[in-house]
Amino acid sequence: MNLSFAISTLLAGSASAWSTISMKMETGSNRRQILQKGAAIATTIATPLVSNAYSVPDLNYPFEALEPYIDAPTMKIHHDKHHATYVANINKATEGKDEVDILELQLNALEAGPAVRNNGGGHYNHAFFWDEMAPPDEAKKTKPSADLEAMINKSFGSLDEMKAAFEARAAPGALFGSGWVWICVNQEGDELKLVGTPNQDNPLMKGVADEVMFPILGLDVWEHAYYLKYQNRRPEYVSNWWNVVNWDKVSENFAYVVEKKAGVPVRG
Repeated sequence: MNLSFAISTLLAGSASAWSTISMKMETGSNRRQILQKGAAIATTIATPLVSNAYSVPDLNYPFEALEPYIDAPTMKIHHDKHHATYVANINKATEGKDEVDILELQLNALEAGPAVRNNGGGHYNHAFFWDEMAPPDEAKKTKPSADLEAMINKSFGSLDEMKAAFEARAAPGALFGSGWVWICVNQEGDELKLVGTPNQDNPLMKGVADEVMFPILGLDVWEHAYYLKYQNRRPEYVSNWWNVVNWDKVSENFAYVVEKKAGVPVRG
């Protein structure tokens, strides 16, 4: 429903309401009730279609749960401040517009402009990121599914070779400045691709890579994701991150993407 249609519908409803009110005037309804009903109709018409459509999802674990690999202060600031800022800004950028799921917003984010690209991407990326991690004692019990392992072997040779390629792509010399590194399923669903993106871009966005691809694993290499603990030692952060990757969740992402040929939905 677009804004003009919504307003037209409400106006039509308001006309019907005023017709009813007029009839009640003839049967003795008091003036106060009439004014209250009129105010309610006006308020409804003035309400924007979208208000705080997006939210920061709660973590599935405490801030300190990823220690010693990701420290609690970083997690709290990253989640409560950085992610919250992206959410506040994408809500502001989409206020008064039709509500669109954050996943659907990714495809044409570049065309939508910097506010949607940066903040819509920032919200999706972080919501995706939180859910693919688990406390290290839980993460070490997880492993790629048989189907995912087969695709990793086909695409990279082995899991260890995939990790090595991923770490090389995440190195400061390969991905300069801020950005993300992703393992994605291609459009055909028959190969995994390693992709690095700047800022808050992701492979779901048309125009970011050669084709739209569907992430199943992603790592934030912005300094705010690691600097309190690792300072300028990004490679150490990347290497340690494997200790909190929840391969059960990554396997779920892979199965979803292959079946649906679509991006993974996120919370918030």
